Amino acid sequence: MKTNAWISCLLCLGAMPCFAPRPVPADAVPADFARALGAATITATDARIAWSTGPAVALRVETGRKERWPGVTLEPAAEPWNLAQHEHVAVAVKNLGAQPLTIECRLDSPAGEGSPKRVNARTTLDPQAARTIMVRLYPTPFQLTEPIELIGMRRAPAEKPVIDPSAVNRLLIYTVQPESNHVFEITSIQPGGRIRTIRNEEFFPFIDEFGQFIHKDWPGKTHSLAELRQHTQAEERDIAAHSPSGWDQYGGWAAGPQLKATGFFRVEKREGNWWLVDPEGRLFWSHGIDCVRAQSATPITDREHYYRDLPAADSPFADGYSTSTRPGAHGYYQKRFPFRQYDFAQANLLRKYGDNWAGAFSDVTHRRLKSWGMNTIANWSEPEIYLQRRTPYTATISFRTRPIEGSEGYWGKFPDPFDPSFRESLRESLAANRNGSLGDPWCLGFFVHNELSWGDELSLAVASLRSPAEQAAKRAFIDDLKAKHGTLEKLNAAWGASHASWDALLQSTDAPDPKRARDDLAAFYTKIAEAYFRTIRDELKAVAPNQLYLGCRFAWVNDRAARAATKFCDVISYNRYNYSVADQRLPDGIDLPIIIGEFHFGALDRGMFHPGLRETATQQERADTYRRYVEGALRNPLIVGTHWFQYKDQATTGRSDGENYQIGFLDICDTPNPEIVGASRAIGDRLYEYRLKGE
Repeated sequence: MKTNAWISCLLCLGAMPCFAPRPVPADAVPADFARALGAATITATDARIAWSTGPAVALRVETGRKERWPGVTLEPAAEPWNLAQHEHVAVAVKNLGAQPLTIECRLDSPAGEGSPKRVNARTTLDPQAARTIMVRLYPTPFQLTEPIELIGMRRAPAEKPVIDPSAVNRLLIYTVQPESNHVFEITSIQPGGRIRTIRNEEFFPFIDEFGQFIHKDWPGKTHSLAELRQHTQAEERDIAAHSPSGWDQYGGWAAGPQLKATGFFRVEKREGNWWLVDPEGRLFWSHGIDCVRAQSATPITDREHYYRDLPAADSPFADGYSTSTRPGAHGYYQKRFPFRQYDFAQANLLRKYGDNWAGAFSDVTHRRLKSWGMNTIANWSEPEIYLQRRTPYTATISFRTRPIEGSEGYWGKFPDPFDPSFRESLRESLAANRNGSLGDPWCLGFFVHNELSWGDELSLAVASLRSPAEQAAKRAFIDDLKAKHGTLEKLNAAWGASHASWDALLQSTDAPDPKRARDDLAAFYTKIAEAYFRTIRDELKAVAPNQLYLGCRFAWVNDRAARAATKFCDVISYNRYNYSVADQRLPDGIDLPIIIGEFHFGALDRGMFHPGLRETATQQERADTYRRYVEGALRNPLIVGTHWFQYKDQATTGRSDGENYQIGFLDICDTPNPEIVGASRAIGDRLYEYRLKGE
C-alpha cells in the first residue's frame, strides 16, 4: 500500500476533530509499525489518529476530553499475540503538546485461573519530552521449571507472569482523565527482554559469597577477590580524573555572585529562582544522595539455603552477622522476629579495604561525591561520615510520641501534636543532637519525620474522633466544637447526629457524616497540621536558630497539609517518585523553596530482581532519565535541590521489609555504576549555569 493511501484512510479532513471510535484494519497499519507484534487493528477512542513516515513510521494521536481514557487500542488481527518469551512490551512515546501529559499503557489477556486480566504502566511527560514506557509481562527475567515460593523479597525470580503472556489480546495507550486536549506520538512498540528458565535443581544456592545473583553475568560483576581489588584501583584513577570546577569548599558557586555570608546555609530568591546560599555567601543548589552508609543487611533466618558460602563463626567476615530484635515494617519478617541477618555489603568493604574499612569507606565517599558532581550527603546517612564536615549534609530528627490512635498509614499512625509527649520527645531528641549537627555550618538543615500519613484533608480530624476518650487531639477537637456550636443540640443539628451529651461524644468512636461535618472536620485538620509544624519549628529554632527547617518529606499529601507546612517551614520537602518535577508547585501558587528528598529509577539488567518505584529498561536509560529529572528540577524556580535514593543498591535478597531495589550509584560490592555516575557528573559540571539559563 502506498503511503498516501493509508494516510488518507486515517486522516479526518473536517475542520473539527472526528473522535468517534473507528477500527483501522490490519492492512492499513504500516508493516514497520506492526512488525514487532504481528498484524494488528487500531481503534481510536475520543481521539484522532494519523500516520507520519519520516524519518520513521510513527502514529500521531490527538485526544479529546469526552472520555476518561482517550487514546488508541491495538488488537491482534487474528490470534492473540504470544509474548511468552519476552519480559515486557516497550512503547516509545513523545508528548508533542505544550502541557504535561500523563499517559498509560495497558496489556490485556483473557482472564484465567489465578491470573490477572491486565497490567499497566504510567508516566508523565513534560512538553516535547519522549520516553519509553515498559509494561512488564514478568516480574523478573528469570523463571523456574517448577513453581516455588521465595520469601522476604519484594520481587523474586520465581514469581509468576503478571498476565498470560502467551495470549495477549489488547494493547491500550491512553491519556489519564485529561483536563485538556493532548497530542502525542507513538514511535515504536517493541516486545523486549528474554525470559531465562532455570531448572529448580540447579537454582539453590542463588546468591554468591559477595551477595550477588549467581545465575547471571553482567558488566561490572565481581567474580573474585582479585577482581574486587582491580575495581578499586580503577575507581581511584577515575576519581582523580574528575572534579567539578568553580565550586567553593561547600560546593557552592565560587565563580558566581558574592551574597551576604551568615556562616550558615540559608535561602534567598534571586532573579526569579529560589536558591540555597552557603555559609560563605555563594549560591548553592543541593545535588545530593541519600543513605550514605556502609551497612545493608539482609535477613537469613528461614532461608540460609539461598546463600553460598556464608562465613563460619570464626571467620574474619563473621562480623557481618547480627540479630534484629525489631520486626520488619512489612513483609515476611514483620511477624517473625528476632531474626538473624548478614551484611554482604560490609563484608565486601572488609575485603576491599582491610581492617580499617570504615575509615577508608568514609574517605572515598567524600571524594566520590565531589568527583560525581554532588555536594550533599542527604537523609538517612551515617553521622560518622557526614560529621567529618567535608561535604554539606542534611540531618534528620526522629522521635516517637503518642499517635492519634484512630489514624492509620503505611509507615504507622500519625503523631498527636496536642499530646504533651510530642513536645517532650522532640526536645529529648534535639538535646541528644547538641554535640552533632545543631549549630554546625556544614548542616543545610533538618528534616523532621518522613512520609507521614496525611491522608485526605479530613482524615486526621476523623481519626481524632475515632480515638479513645483520653486522646489529646480528640479533647482539643471537642473543645473547639463547644466553642463554635455552643450547645450539643446545635452540633447534632449541624451534623445530623444524636449524641446524648458532650461526654457521650467524647466516649464515642464513631465517625460523623463527612458531608454534614465537613467544615468542622476541615478546620480541625488544619489545626492539627499547623500545631504539628508550629511545635517543631518553635523547638528546633530555639536550639538551632540559624539552621533551616526542611519539613517532613511529604509523599502522600493533600493541599491542606501542604499549606500548613508553608507557614512554618523554611523549605518544603517532597519525596517525588515521578519521571519529572519540572512542574512541581505548591498549593495556591505559594512561592517558597522546595527540596526533593527522594527519587530514583532502576533497571533489571545488572542481576537484581526489582527496579524500585520507577523502572527503566537499561542502565543507560536509567542514567538518561536521572539527567532529565534533575535538569527539570533545575529549571523549576522553586526547587533548590534533589536527593537521589540511595547511595548503593539494596541487598539482592532484600532488607528487613523486603525492599530489594536496584537503585544505587554503587552495587553491593561497592563498585560504581558508570552510566549513572556519568550522568551525575554531566549535571555537576554545569549545575549553576544550567540553573541560571535552563539549557
